[in-house]
Amino acid sequence: MKKKLLSAVMTSALSLVGCGESDPVDNTPNLSTPQGILAFVEGKTLTMTGANIPSHPNGFSEDINFGASSQCYQSVTMTVQGGNFRVDSIPGTIEGAPNAGMSGTCNPELPQNALSFTSTVVSIENVQGDGECFDVAFTYPGFRQVGRGAFSADRRTLDLELFFEGGATGANCAAGGVGSATVNQVIGGESRPFDGKAVQRYTIGG
Repeated sequence: MKKKLLSAVMTSALSLVGCGESDPVDNTPNLSTPQGILAFVEGKTLTMTGANIPSHPNGFSEDINFGASSQCYQSVTMTVQGGNFRVDSIPGTIEGAPNAGMSGTCNPELPQNALSFTSTVVSIENVQGDGECFDVAFTYPGFRQVGRGAFSADRRTLDLELFFEGGATGANCAAGGVGSATVNQVIGGESRPFDGKAVQRYTIGG
């Protein structure tokens, strides 16, 4: 009787171990906290090209010559290491606008010299749901971007709606989701509704 009881206990225990070993591992990222978001993008490469580049990156038309701050791009790649974002961008050419302040046409197929800069501080706050919206600020040497971000449901893309600091209001999750018509652009001290497209869409790679 004792041998039968011991055999039954051992069989039950082995069955439990077997079930534990065969259970699938849950690799779903936790994007409900700032720490979870930064952990998810750590070591990844985020790339924006083609139709994923908006007409108004950082709130400024890609067709206007703003000198070194022009927003015409062929591609933008961000790599995340140690919680900071290294940005490597290849500017396009604004045709028909040789001087600053002139309006022309952004041609992404005519690349200029690559630009590179790395953030010194990245701040994520007010996360909604599982990364459905969050406020974000990137501090770089000499400038700062602020706005809101969101991950796609399949975690394959990241949308960032960013503006240069002090250049817009209403670009946060409390006002609405990424791309919502809640943004007022501040130019020359005047605030006016922003009617451009500033949402940058990045494909997330390993």
